[in-house]
Amino acid sequence: MGMISEIIPTFARRPLVGYGWVALATVVTGILGFGVWVHHMFATGLPQMSMAFFSVASLTIVFPSAVAVFSWIATIWHGRPVWRTPMLFAAGFIILFVIGGVSGVVTAAIPYDWQVTDSYFVVAHLHYVLVGINVFPVMAAFYYWLPKMTGRMMNETLGKWNFWVMFIGFNLGFFPMHIAGILGMPRRIYTYPAGLGWDTVNLITSIGAWIFAAGVLIFVVNFFWSMRFGAPAGDNPWDAGTLEWSTSSPPPEYNFAVIPTIRSRLPLWEGRVMEGQTNPDARSAIWQGPALADGREAVGISPLDADPMAVLRMPKDSLAPLLLALSLTGVFYGMVTGIYLMALLFGICVLLCLVGWLWPASPGRAEDEV
Repeated sequence: MGMISEIIPTFARRPLVGYGWVALATVVTGILGFGVWVHHMFATGLPQMSMAFFSVASLTIVFPSAVAVFSWIATIWHGRPVWRTPMLFAAGFIILFVIGGVSGVVTAAIPYDWQVTDSYFVVAHLHYVLVGINVFPVMAAFYYWLPKMTGRMMNETLGKWNFWVMFIGFNLGFFPMHIAGILGMPRRIYTYPAGLGWDTVNLITSIGAWIFAAGVLIFVVNFFWSMRFGAPAGDNPWDAGTLEWSTSSPPPEYNFAVIPTIRSRLPLWEGRVMEGQTNPDARSAIWQGPALADGREAVGISPLDADPMAVLRMPKDSLAPLLLALSLTGVFYGMVTGIYLMALLFGICVLLCLVGWLWPASPGRAEDEV
Protein backbone atom coordinates (compact mmCIF):
# COMPACT_ATOMS: atom_id res chain seq x y z
CA MET A 1 0.00 0.00 0.00
CA GLY A 2 2.90 2.34 0.73
CA MET A 3 4.55 1.64 -2.62
CA ILE A 4 1.31 2.21 -4.52
CA SER A 5 0.64 5.45 -2.64
CA GLU A 6 4.02 6.71 -3.87
CA ILE A 7 3.80 5.49 -7.45
CA ILE A 8 0.24 6.48 -8.42
CA PRO A 9 0.64 10.24 -7.68
CA THR A 10 3.77 10.37 -9.82
CA PHE A 11 2.03 9.00 -12.90
CA ALA A 12 -1.33 10.66 -12.19
CA ARG A 13 0.60 13.96 -12.14
CA ARG A 14 -1.09 15.17 -8.97
CA PRO A 15 -0.68 14.72 -5.18
CA LEU A 16 -2.39 11.78 -3.53
CA VAL A 17 -6.01 12.49 -2.63
CA GLY A 18 -6.53 12.28 1.15
CA TYR A 19 -2.91 11.56 1.99
CA GLY A 20 -3.47 11.61 5.76
CA TRP A 21 -6.45 9.27 5.53
CA VAL A 22 -4.51 6.84 3.32
CA ALA A 23 -1.60 6.81 5.78
CA LEU A 24 -4.01 6.11 8.63
CA ALA A 25 -5.84 3.45 6.59
CA THR A 26 -2.55 1.71 5.82
CA VAL A 27 -1.67 1.49 9.52
CA VAL A 28 -5.18 0.39 10.54
CA THR A 29 -5.23 -2.28 7.82
CA GLY A 30 -1.97 -3.66 9.15
CA ILE A 31 -3.28 -3.74 12.72
CA LEU A 32 -6.61 -5.34 11.83
CA GLY A 33 -4.80 -7.86 9.65
CA PHE A 34 -3.57 -9.57 12.82
CA GLY A 35 -7.16 -10.32 13.78
CA VAL A 36 -8.71 -11.78 10.64
CA TRP A 37 -6.83 -15.03 10.12
CA VAL A 38 -9.15 -17.03 12.39
CA HIS A 39 -11.86 -16.86 9.72
CA HIS A 40 -9.92 -19.76 8.18
CA MET A 41 -10.69 -21.81 11.33
CA PHE A 42 -14.44 -21.29 11.69
CA ALA A 43 -15.02 -24.97 10.89
CA THR A 44 -12.78 -26.27 13.70
CA GLY A 45 -15.34 -26.04 16.50
CA LEU A 46 -14.43 -22.65 17.94
CA PRO A 47 -16.74 -21.07 20.56
CA GLN A 48 -19.45 -18.82 19.13
CA MET A 49 -17.99 -15.76 20.91
CA SER A 50 -14.58 -16.29 19.28
CA MET A 51 -16.11 -16.72 15.83
CA ALA A 52 -18.24 -13.61 16.30
CA PHE A 53 -15.19 -11.52 17.29
CA PHE A 54 -13.06 -12.58 14.33
CA SER A 55 -16.03 -12.31 11.97
CA VAL A 56 -16.43 -8.67 12.99
CA ALA A 57 -12.70 -8.05 12.57
CA SER A 58 -12.79 -9.59 9.09
CA LEU A 59 -15.69 -7.30 8.14
CA THR A 60 -14.16 -4.20 9.74
CA ILE A 61 -10.96 -4.42 7.69
CA VAL A 62 -13.05 -3.51 4.65
CA PHE A 63 -13.33 0.11 5.77
CA PRO A 64 -9.66 1.19 5.85
CA SER A 65 -8.98 -0.85 2.71
CA ALA A 66 -11.83 0.93 0.91
CA VAL A 67 -10.49 4.33 2.01
CA ALA A 68 -7.16 3.56 0.33
CA VAL A 69 -8.76 2.14 -2.82
CA PHE A 70 -11.06 5.13 -3.33
CA SER A 71 -8.17 7.50 -2.71
CA TRP A 72 -6.05 5.80 -5.40
CA ILE A 73 -8.95 5.82 -7.85
CA ALA A 74 -9.73 9.49 -7.10
CA THR A 75 -6.07 10.40 -7.63
CA ILE A 76 -6.10 8.76 -11.07
CA TRP A 77 -9.55 10.17 -11.91
CA HIS A 78 -8.64 13.76 -11.08
CA GLY A 79 -5.14 13.55 -12.51
CA ARG A 80 -3.62 13.22 -15.95
CA PRO A 81 -2.43 9.60 -15.84
CA VAL A 82 0.62 8.54 -17.82
CA TRP A 83 0.44 4.82 -18.49
CA ARG A 84 4.03 3.70 -18.10
CA THR A 85 4.91 0.22 -16.82
CA PRO A 86 4.95 1.07 -13.07
CA MET A 87 1.51 2.66 -13.42
CA LEU A 88 0.15 -0.39 -15.22
CA PHE A 89 1.28 -2.66 -12.40
CA ALA A 90 -0.18 -0.21 -9.87
CA ALA A 91 -3.55 -0.16 -11.64
CA GLY A 92 -3.49 -3.96 -11.93
CA PHE A 93 -2.83 -4.12 -8.21
CA ILE A 94 -5.98 -2.08 -7.48
CA ILE A 95 -8.10 -4.51 -9.50
CA LEU A 96 -6.57 -7.56 -7.81
CA PHE A 97 -6.79 -5.86 -4.41
CA VAL A 98 -10.54 -5.47 -4.82
CA ILE A 99 -11.07 -9.03 -6.08
CA GLY A 100 -8.90 -10.55 -3.36
CA GLY A 101 -10.49 -8.37 -0.70
CA VAL A 102 -14.04 -9.23 -1.70
CA SER A 103 -13.33 -12.96 -1.96
CA GLY A 104 -11.71 -12.75 1.46
CA VAL A 105 -14.30 -10.69 3.27
CA VAL A 106 -17.12 -13.03 2.27
CA THR A 107 -15.42 -15.67 4.40
CA ALA A 108 -16.19 -13.41 7.37
CA ALA A 109 -19.79 -14.68 7.07
CA ILE A 110 -19.59 -17.82 9.18
CA PRO A 111 -22.21 -19.91 7.29
CA TYR A 112 -20.60 -19.09 3.95
CA ASP A 113 -17.15 -19.87 5.31
CA TRP A 114 -18.38 -23.29 6.44
CA GLN A 115 -19.33 -24.04 2.83
CA VAL A 116 -16.00 -23.07 1.22
CA THR A 117 -13.51 -23.80 3.99
CA ASP A 118 -10.65 -26.09 2.94
CA SER A 119 -11.74 -25.75 -0.68
CA TYR A 120 -10.05 -24.20 -3.71
CA PHE A 121 -12.10 -21.04 -3.12
CA VAL A 122 -9.77 -20.30 -0.21
CA VAL A 123 -6.75 -21.13 -2.37
CA ALA A 124 -7.95 -18.62 -4.97
CA HIS A 125 -8.45 -15.91 -2.34
CA LEU A 126 -5.05 -16.64 -0.82
CA HIS A 127 -3.28 -16.25 -4.15
CA TYR A 128 -5.08 -13.02 -4.97
CA VAL A 129 -3.86 -11.67 -1.66
CA LEU A 130 -0.33 -13.08 -1.54
CA VAL A 131 0.51 -12.76 -5.24
CA GLY A 132 -1.88 -10.14 -6.58
CA ILE A 133 -1.65 -7.76 -3.63
CA ASN A 134 2.06 -8.29 -2.93
CA VAL A 135 3.82 -9.27 -6.15
CA PHE A 136 2.20 -6.66 -8.42
CA PRO A 137 3.12 -3.66 -6.21
CA VAL A 138 6.65 -5.02 -5.87
CA MET A 139 6.88 -5.32 -9.66
CA ALA A 140 5.65 -1.73 -9.95
CA ALA A 141 8.31 -0.69 -7.43
CA PHE A 142 11.02 -2.55 -9.36
CA TYR A 143 10.24 -0.68 -12.56
CA TYR A 144 9.84 2.58 -10.65
CA TRP A 145 12.94 2.62 -8.43
CA LEU A 146 15.44 0.41 -10.28
CA PRO A 147 16.42 3.32 -12.57
CA LYS A 148 17.29 5.30 -9.44
CA MET A 149 19.24 2.37 -7.95
CA THR A 150 21.14 1.37 -11.07
CA GLY A 151 21.16 4.42 -13.34
CA ARG A 152 19.58 2.50 -16.23
CA MET A 153 15.98 2.38 -17.45
CA MET A 154 14.10 -0.86 -17.81
CA ASN A 155 12.89 -1.51 -21.35
CA GLU A 156 9.39 -0.05 -21.65
CA THR A 157 8.17 -2.37 -24.40
CA LEU A 158 9.26 -5.48 -22.53
CA GLY A 159 7.82 -3.95 -19.38
CA LYS A 160 4.35 -3.59 -20.88
CA TRP A 161 4.54 -7.14 -22.25
CA ASN A 162 5.65 -8.20 -18.77
CA PHE A 163 2.57 -6.61 -17.19
CA TRP A 164 -0.06 -7.87 -19.63
CA VAL A 165 1.27 -11.43 -19.74
CA MET A 166 1.47 -11.61 -15.94
CA PHE A 167 -1.93 -9.94 -15.43
CA ILE A 168 -3.74 -12.15 -17.93
CA GLY A 169 -1.93 -15.29 -16.78
CA PHE A 170 -2.61 -14.55 -13.13
CA ASN A 171 -6.35 -14.03 -13.57
CA LEU A 172 -6.62 -16.95 -15.96
CA GLY A 173 -4.78 -19.14 -13.49
CA PHE A 174 -6.33 -18.20 -10.17
CA PHE A 175 -9.82 -16.85 -10.80
CA PRO A 176 -11.17 -20.28 -11.95
CA MET A 177 -10.07 -21.65 -8.57
CA HIS A 178 -13.03 -19.79 -7.04
CA ILE A 179 -15.32 -21.82 -9.28
CA ALA A 180 -13.50 -25.07 -8.50
CA GLY A 181 -13.93 -24.41 -4.78
CA ILE A 182 -17.64 -23.68 -5.10
CA LEU A 183 -17.93 -26.93 -7.08
CA GLY A 184 -16.49 -28.73 -4.06
CA MET A 185 -12.82 -29.28 -4.96
CA PRO A 186 -10.88 -29.66 -1.68
CA ARG A 187 -7.50 -28.15 -0.98
CA ARG A 188 -4.20 -30.03 -0.99
CA ILE A 189 -4.97 -32.62 -3.64
CA TYR A 190 -3.03 -33.09 -6.85
CA THR A 191 -5.07 -35.83 -8.53
CA TYR A 192 -8.73 -36.79 -8.70
CA PRO A 193 -11.00 -39.03 -10.81
CA ALA A 194 -12.58 -37.69 -13.98
CA GLY A 195 -16.20 -36.64 -14.09
CA LEU A 196 -16.30 -34.52 -10.91
CA GLY A 197 -16.82 -31.30 -12.88
CA TRP A 198 -13.38 -29.89 -12.09
CA ASP A 199 -11.55 -30.89 -15.27
CA THR A 200 -12.16 -27.76 -17.37
CA VAL A 201 -11.49 -25.19 -14.64
CA ASN A 202 -8.26 -26.95 -13.66
CA LEU A 203 -7.14 -27.08 -17.29
CA ILE A 204 -7.70 -23.30 -17.53
CA THR A 205 -5.82 -22.85 -14.26
CA SER A 206 -2.85 -24.82 -15.57
CA ILE A 207 -2.73 -22.78 -18.78
CA GLY A 208 -2.94 -19.54 -16.78
CA ALA A 209 -0.13 -20.63 -14.47
CA TRP A 210 2.20 -21.24 -17.42
CA ILE A 211 1.29 -17.86 -18.92
CA PHE A 212 1.99 -16.19 -15.58
CA ALA A 213 5.36 -17.95 -15.40
CA ALA A 214 6.16 -16.66 -18.90
CA GLY A 215 5.45 -13.15 -17.64
CA VAL A 216 7.90 -13.60 -14.79
CA LEU A 217 10.47 -14.84 -17.31
CA ILE A 218 9.95 -11.67 -19.36
CA PHE A 219 10.77 -9.62 -16.27
CA VAL A 220 13.98 -11.59 -15.67
CA VAL A 221 15.05 -11.07 -19.30
CA ASN A 222 14.14 -7.39 -19.12
CA PHE A 223 16.12 -6.92 -15.92
CA PHE A 224 19.37 -8.44 -17.15
CA TRP A 225 19.07 -6.87 -20.62
CA SER A 226 18.38 -3.43 -19.15
CA MET A 227 21.22 -3.61 -16.66
CA ARG A 228 23.60 -4.01 -19.59
CA PHE A 229 21.99 -2.16 -22.47
CA GLY A 230 19.31 0.03 -20.85
CA ALA A 231 19.15 3.74 -21.59
CA PRO A 232 20.69 6.08 -18.99
CA ALA A 233 18.03 7.00 -16.47
CA GLY A 234 18.97 10.55 -15.60
CA ASP A 235 18.15 12.10 -12.26
CA ASN A 236 14.34 12.08 -12.56
CA PRO A 237 13.09 10.00 -15.50
CA TRP A 238 9.49 9.88 -14.20
CA ASP A 239 9.20 13.60 -13.35
CA ALA A 240 8.43 12.53 -9.78
CA GLY A 241 8.00 14.93 -6.89
CA THR A 242 9.65 13.14 -3.96
CA LEU A 243 13.09 13.86 -2.59
CA GLU A 244 15.04 10.84 -3.84
CA TRP A 245 14.64 11.97 -7.45
CA SER A 246 16.73 15.09 -6.85
CA THR A 247 19.93 13.04 -6.60
CA SER A 248 21.87 11.44 -9.42
CA SER A 249 21.08 7.90 -10.55
CA PRO A 250 22.47 5.88 -8.87
CA PRO A 251 22.78 8.23 -5.87
CA PRO A 252 26.20 8.94 -4.35
CA GLU A 253 27.20 7.15 -1.17
CA TYR A 254 26.44 10.21 0.94
CA ASN A 255 23.09 10.92 -0.79
CA PHE A 256 23.17 14.69 -0.14
CA ALA A 257 26.17 16.93 0.46
CA VAL A 258 24.02 18.96 2.88
CA ILE A 259 20.88 18.08 4.85
CA PRO A 260 17.93 19.34 2.76
CA THR A 261 15.29 21.51 4.38
CA ILE A 262 11.94 20.03 3.38
CA ARG A 263 8.65 21.93 3.65
CA SER A 264 6.27 19.58 1.84
CA ARG A 265 5.76 15.94 0.84
CA LEU A 266 6.53 16.72 -2.81
CA PRO A 267 9.48 19.13 -2.75
CA LEU A 268 10.21 18.75 -6.48
CA TRP A 269 6.62 19.72 -7.37
CA GLU A 270 6.39 22.80 -5.20
CA GLY A 271 6.59 25.04 -8.25
CA ARG A 272 3.35 23.42 -9.47
CA VAL A 273 1.32 22.81 -6.32
CA MET A 274 2.41 26.03 -4.55
CA GLU A 275 2.26 28.46 -7.45
CA GLY A 276 0.68 31.22 -5.35
CA GLN A 277 3.18 30.86 -2.51
CA THR A 278 5.74 33.69 -2.61
CA ASN A 279 7.24 33.23 0.86
CA PRO A 280 10.68 31.64 0.31
CA ASP A 281 10.61 30.17 3.84
CA ALA A 282 7.64 28.02 2.77
CA ARG A 283 9.62 26.33 0.00
CA SER A 284 12.03 23.44 0.37
CA ALA A 285 15.76 24.09 0.09
CA ILE A 286 17.26 20.90 -1.25
CA TRP A 287 20.79 22.16 -1.81
CA GLN A 288 21.00 24.41 1.24
CA GLY A 289 21.36 23.25 4.81
CA PRO A 290 23.79 22.00 7.43
CA ALA A 291 26.68 19.79 6.34
CA LEU A 292 27.89 16.75 8.22
CA ALA A 293 31.48 16.56 7.04
CA ASP A 294 33.31 15.43 10.18
CA GLY A 295 33.08 11.65 10.11
CA ARG A 296 29.96 9.73 11.06
CA GLU A 297 27.45 12.21 12.38
CA ALA A 298 23.69 12.61 12.64
CA VAL A 299 21.46 15.51 13.58
CA GLY A 300 19.76 15.35 16.96
CA ILE A 301 16.25 16.82 16.82
CA SER A 302 13.54 17.84 19.27
CA PRO A 303 10.97 15.11 19.96
CA LEU A 304 7.85 17.08 19.04
CA ASP A 305 8.78 19.52 16.27
CA ALA A 306 11.89 17.84 14.79
CA ASP A 307 13.88 21.05 15.14
CA PRO A 308 17.68 20.50 14.88
CA MET A 309 19.30 20.70 18.31
CA ALA A 310 22.72 19.10 18.06
CA VAL A 311 25.04 17.08 15.86
CA LEU A 312 25.55 13.63 17.32
CA ARG A 313 28.64 11.53 16.74
CA MET A 314 27.62 8.05 15.61
CA PRO A 315 29.48 4.85 16.56
CA LYS A 316 32.48 3.84 14.50
CA ASP A 317 33.32 0.33 13.32
CA SER A 318 33.58 -1.96 16.32
CA LEU A 319 34.10 -5.63 17.15
CA ALA A 320 31.91 -5.29 20.25
CA PRO A 321 28.69 -6.66 18.62
CA LEU A 322 30.51 -9.71 17.25
CA LEU A 323 32.31 -10.36 20.56
CA LEU A 324 29.01 -9.95 22.43
CA ALA A 325 27.30 -12.50 20.16
CA LEU A 326 30.15 -15.00 20.61
CA SER A 327 30.11 -14.48 24.38
CA LEU A 328 26.36 -15.06 24.53
CA THR A 329 26.85 -18.24 22.52
CA GLY A 330 29.35 -19.40 25.12
CA VAL A 331 26.94 -18.55 27.96
CA PHE A 332 24.09 -20.51 26.42
CA TYR A 333 26.30 -23.46 25.48
CA GLY A 334 27.64 -23.63 29.04
CA MET A 335 24.12 -23.55 30.51
CA VAL A 336 22.78 -26.20 28.14
CA THR A 337 25.69 -28.59 28.72
CA GLY A 338 25.92 -27.98 32.45
CA ILE A 339 29.41 -26.42 32.31
CA TYR A 340 28.44 -23.59 34.63
CA LEU A 341 31.99 -22.26 35.08
CA MET A 342 32.15 -21.76 31.33
CA ALA A 343 28.79 -19.97 31.42
CA LEU A 344 30.03 -17.73 34.26
CA LEU A 345 33.25 -16.80 32.47
CA PHE A 346 31.45 -16.00 29.24
CA GLY A 347 28.86 -14.06 31.28
CA ILE A 348 31.69 -11.82 32.52
CA CYS A 349 32.75 -11.38 28.88
CA VAL A 350 29.18 -10.35 28.04
CA LEU A 351 29.28 -7.64 30.69
CA LEU A 352 32.66 -6.38 29.48
CA CYS A 353 31.42 -6.27 25.87
CA LEU A 354 28.32 -4.33 26.92
CA VAL A 355 30.38 -1.83 28.91
CA GLY A 356 32.80 -1.34 26.03
CA TRP A 357 30.02 -1.04 23.47
CA LEU A 358 27.91 1.41 25.49
CA TRP A 359 30.78 3.53 26.87
CA PRO A 360 29.92 7.18 26.16
CA ALA A 361 31.58 8.64 23.09
CA SER A 362 32.77 12.22 22.77
CA PRO A 363 29.88 14.70 23.02
CA GLY A 364 28.28 16.03 19.84
CA ARG A 365 28.72 19.55 18.54
CA ALA A 366 26.05 22.19 18.95
CA GLU A 367 23.81 22.57 15.91
CA ASP A 368 25.05 26.07 15.18
CA GLU A 369 28.59 24.70 14.75
CA VAL A 370 27.56 22.77 11.62
